[in-house]
Amino acid sequence: MLTEVFLVAYWTAVAGLLVYGLNCYVLTSAFLRHRAAAARHRDAVRAAHAARVDETWPHVTVQLPVFNERFVVDRLIAAAAALDYPRDKLEIQVLDDSTDDTVDIVAVAVRQVAARGLAITHVRRTQREGYKAGALRDGMTSAKGEILAIFDADFVPPTDFLRRSVPFFCDERVGLVQARWGHLNRDHSALTRAQAVAIDGHFGIEQSARNSAGWMLNFNGTAGLWRRAAIDDAGGWQADTLTEDLDLSYRSQLAGWRVEYLPDLEVPAEIPADLIAFKSQQRRWAKGSIQTARKLLGRVVMSRLPLVTKLQAVLHLTHYLVHPLMLAVALLSVPVLHAWDGHFGPTLFVVAALGLALGTAGPSTLYVTSQRALRPDPWRRLASLPMLMVVGTGVAVSNTRAVVEALCGIHSPFVRTPKLRLGEDSSQDQRPADASRSTTGYLLPVDATVLGELVMAAYCLVGLWLYLERGKWLVGPFLALYAAGFGYVGLRTLRESWRGTFTGSSQRVTRSEAAEPDAP
Repeated sequence: MLTEVFLVAYWTAVAGLLVYGLNCYVLTSAFLRHRAAAARHRDAVRAAHAARVDETWPHVTVQLPVFNERFVVDRLIAAAAALDYPRDKLEIQVLDDSTDDTVDIVAVAVRQVAARGLAITHVRRTQREGYKAGALRDGMTSAKGEILAIFDADFVPPTDFLRRSVPFFCDERVGLVQARWGHLNRDHSALTRAQAVAIDGHFGIEQSARNSAGWMLNFNGTAGLWRRAAIDDAGGWQADTLTEDLDLSYRSQLAGWRVEYLPDLEVPAEIPADLIAFKSQQRRWAKGSIQTARKLLGRVVMSRLPLVTKLQAVLHLTHYLVHPLMLAVALLSVPVLHAWDGHFGPTLFVVAALGLALGTAGPSTLYVTSQRALRPDPWRRLASLPMLMVVGTGVAVSNTRAVVEALCGIHSPFVRTPKLRLGEDSSQDQRPADASRSTTGYLLPVDATVLGELVMAAYCLVGLWLYLERGKWLVGPFLALYAAGFGYVGLRTLRESWRGTFTGSSQRVTRSEAAEPDAP
């Protein structure tokens, strides 16, 4: 009986991974089919707006939610103040919940911008209720704009951002306009190059495909604009998930509002250069996505949306389930080896091998397509794919923990992703010269899942040896990848914690200093 349980669980996990892998082909195909028509639509909207005699522009409020961002907040405010837009139709809100000297930096920058005649306010709260969602919600009470543009602290919007995005609100059904993320420090390290490929895959293919095919897509929390009426109609900003952006965007689309995605409008931002910071960011996204799935999947399934739209929404909201599925495949590989002789007939072996190969190659196909569509030197960028596969596999332990906590309704600390103002030029550090490297307090604590990563690396190495010893070549490559991923992530996490990455010291903040409680 136990043998059957192992086999069913193992092949169920493999089938689940295959579904998500094959959906990458669906998204890539949708992108390629609709790419030209989507570009013509964007050009037509902008041309129609420019041809209007009155060329009226709506009032826009730029919201800048910040929390302890001493290294980047001055650059953010400067970029917002440089936006090319009618000055009588523009205001800036710095929604500052900081508890360090960021408050003083913001105050100085706000005074300088205000002295130039631009409407700007420094909004402070005595309590951080709702965190980012709460700050955005509270800022709306005094915002004058009918359109709200949102930028996180590490983003640098181009000066023409509003003139290229606001025209899409001429369609009164549009509630959200999302731009594409770029990268300020893509070439800082092998890790940032790998993350850049992954981000390009999401923004270059996934978001474009979902938008052009009429499927549901998400606001990415920054580099986007909301119609105030859409936020109100959807129930406003809510802080009961860690991904308030995903939550609100789905609620607005369920309420009938449309989303416009602009892949030709890039807003560069900083990529986490510290693996510990990257893991923290991934945990937050994984947990928040599953929390949102628990909250909204029922409404999606019961809606009147087309069946294919519902299916894509389910796969979108539950995407982070791939990590527990990967962990299950790795854990069950050894028991399955002992429970099953592993022999296929020639035909079944070929079918199984092709199926696994297709599923595994799905994400890589999506990444290759995105680099060819977005970058002038795609093949050089794609040299980062092996690192992306290793890191993407290695975070499975950490993300599985986040997924399980979300499914069980367990609240945990919210750890912010530090922004350290790392420049585009290799590893150049562009932080202010007076920034103390040893006392920044912005480095994150080491998560206990590092022990699980190292144990899984050893376990997969043993499994790899057992499979190869018995001549089982179908599963061996996957165990090799798992061993490499878990080992790399675990060992690099320990190395960063010992060396005090970015500080030149071993100082790291404790979890209580770095963490914010989950929103209630």
